[in-house]
Amino acid sequence: AQGVGVNYGLLGDNLPAPDAVVGLLKSRNITKVRIFEPNTEVLKALEGSNIEVVVGVRNKDLQLLASDPNSASSWVDTNVKPLIPAVKFRYVVAGNEVISGPLAKFVHGAMSNLDRALKGANISVPVSTAVSYDVMGVSYPPNGSFSDTHLEVMGSIVSFLEQNGSPILANVYPYFTYVNDPENVHLDYVLGTSLDVVLTDGPLNYKMLIDAMLDASIYLALEKMGGISVRIVVSESGWPSAGNGDFATIANAQTYVNNLIAHVSSGLGTPMRPGNATETYVFALFNEDLKPAGTEQNFGLWYP
Repeated sequence: AQGVGVNYGLLGDNLPAPDAVVGLLKSRNITKVRIFEPNTEVLKALEGSNIEVVVGVRNKDLQLLASDPNSASSWVDTNVKPLIPAVKFRYVVAGNEVISGPLAKFVHGAMSNLDRALKGANISVPVSTAVSYDVMGVSYPPNGSFSDTHLEVMGSIVSFLEQNGSPILANVYPYFTYVNDPENVHLDYVLGTSLDVVLTDGPLNYKMLIDAMLDASIYLALEKMGGISVRIVVSESGWPSAGNGDFATIANAQTYVNNLIAHVSSGLGTPMRPGNATETYVFALFNEDLKPAGTEQNFGLWYP
């Protein structure tokens, strides 16, 4: 599926070597992968693989990159420039889920400096950031909007993305919406198995919760901030196979992920953006045992 990739995290002490991981990706026809930092060993393994890579900037590096253009140039010269064309970079992502914390104020500056550094090196790779669903203030149609506390930061980010034709990366988990309110949120709507329309928003009809989360929340919020042409890339979405009783089961994880892949692969898009497949990265490649105990350790498609 051309629109589907996978997140490749490294928070485990028993993970296969990167060369073996790349072999696994190729054997499953996975053509896109997202990594959370420019890990030298992983990037080396991806050389010549023809797998597109979304590479993250570590959250702790954002402040320096925002304040010093030379640091951004150095980051590009170290982590991107020497690997082209052997590595196919899809996006450079300035931070993961930092908008709600103290590093939020550095995201726009880091994005701008990285973008200038890439263009200065004659490298055409879009720059973005990955946000959690927590940036939403109102997420129910038709009033989707970003949280008041994040408006200033999101305003500068959305303006950057609109001007540069770059997407916003969003981590979207219907699983958490379900477990927070299982009495009112129906499992078939969340898993993508509903045969009936569950939500109607004017002329738009929704059978899958993730479509409603994208349309009625994030796309509406983007439009309100002037991001008319900014598209959403789902940088993370998945379902845990253990760690939370009957909610987190292999059967539910299999159903959600397979339906998500089928939906993206269909090219139908969302009701608000029909005909445009939503580029999506499943979370995650492996269970990672160095994460906090519970569901966090159990989002893997594979055991290590």
